[in-house]
Amino acid sequence: MGKWKRSQAYADYIGFILTLNEGVKGKKLTVTHRVSEEAENLVATVVPPHLAAAVPEVAVYLKESVGNATRIDYGTGHEAAFAAFLCCLCKIGVLRVDDQIAIVFKVFNRYLEVMRKLQKTYRMEPAGSQGVWGLDDFQFLPFIWGSSQLIDHPYLEPRHFVDEKAVNENHRDYMFLECILFITEMKTGPFAEHSNQLWNISAVPSWSKVNQGLVRMYKAECLEKFPVIQHFKFGSLLPIHPVTSG
Repeated sequence: MGKWKRSQAYADYIGFILTLNEGVKGKKLTVTHRVSEEAENLVATVVPPHLAAAVPEVAVYLKESVGNATRIDYGTGHEAAFAAFLCCLCKIGVLRVDDQIAIVFKVFNRYLEVMRKLQKTYRMEPAGSQGVWGLDDFQFLPFIWGSSQLIDHPYLEPRHFVDEKAVNENHRDYMFLECILFITEMKTGPFAEHSNQLWNISAVPSWSKVNQGLVRMYKAECLEKFPVIQHFKFGSLLPIHPVTSG
């Protein structure tokens, strides 16, 4: 784990996550193959011919992003694989940093829609879930980027995401509220009982503090936990060697 935290891959990955976090700040969401078998073909359709050599490596992250077909489970490690897939597409120039809003609002949000459909259809097991003490059974990144969207919102405050009316009226524009809506559709009982961490977060006074806290929590509870990172793949695009300065 120490080698991972000092690696170029860790630096590039968290840098990518934070760049997107900054890119969506204060903005609204305006803007089925068997993946394991078709991943390389899917990636090849978006990678220009002169970058074809990168396709097998990039495709690995896409394959890993849809859950485990044997265990029928899904969790933040699979979500991280999809973010790594997008990070690799940026590193080889298929996506650009200028695309950051579209990366989150169009590509990642569409990925969330697909994964929610799979979770509902197949009743996928949460991979490595902390149950009631975890943030969410399946996702983490949309809470980070979703809280960034809501920074300096004129009237929606953290306390409003436990208000059913506020969620129903605004979920189409904000990833965070879409996540809350999905939780309430999938779970029964009082929100404070089935989603205690989120309930506590609703008491935080500002979205900027929520966002900062979630970034710290993501590093500690996902990126620095061996059960999550043990399956992370390294290669020429996201190497395990120590981070280089400059």
